[in-house]
Amino acid sequence: MRILGVIPARYSSSRFEGKPLAMIEDKPMIWWVYNQAIKVKEFYKVIVATDDKRIMDACNDLGMNVVMTSKDNKTPTDRIYEVSTIEDADYYISINGDEPLINPDIIRFIIPKEVTSEDFVSNIISPMKDPVEVVDASNLKVITNERGEGIYISRSPVPYPKGEMEFNYKKHVGVYAFNKGALKFYHETKRGLIERVEDIDLLRFIENGKKVLFLEKECDTLSVDSPKDLEKIKNIIKSKEK
Repeated sequence: MRILGVIPARYSSSRFEGKPLAMIEDKPMIWWVYNQAIKVKEFYKVIVATDDKRIMDACNDLGMNVVMTSKDNKTPTDRIYEVSTIEDADYYISINGDEPLINPDIIRFIIPKEVTSEDFVSNIISPMKDPVEVVDASNLKVITNERGEGIYISRSPVPYPKGEMEFNYKKHVGVYAFNKGALKFYHETKRGLIERVEDIDLLRFIENGKKVLFLEKECDTLSVDSPKDLEKIKNIIKSKEK
């Protein structure tokens, strides 16, 4: 199988502009993500997909594979779709560019075992251990059926614990798998009402009756959504070095 690792990276961000170039020690954050991704031996290549010359120049300076994609792309999945028109692969594994400590084994966990002719989408979910995570809107809460197929994704704490309190909330991890057919469907399908309200691109598949498979794996991840998160990452790296 040809499996491509893709790291979408844009400069503009309402919460943290220029995030991919935020420095951790002497390297930009995107370098840290890239160097975790290239440890996955199943990838024939890892590419940073950006829409900004500053990010492209930084990647080139550090010897990283990078492609320039359109500024018109509104979501990371749009950017992955554009990459699929350039690079031919059986699966495109999307790795969020804001998780500099992502474990390569987590990325490897989502790689499908075989090629399918059906549209394929999957995502990793992990149990939440802290109630603060559940109410944090930056954490996407995922509800699945017993087969692990997505029913709903929300920034709100869902389901609401009225009838029972015993529910293990699960959040999505920033690693996705798509095949070319699923990306083509996404590109050719308009955003639905629920996707627009929640601003979660995977809902485009669920709203239209497409199966999204969620694979559960306990993992400690820390995405950088703010400068405060970046300081946490820096402290973790310093403590590991000590």
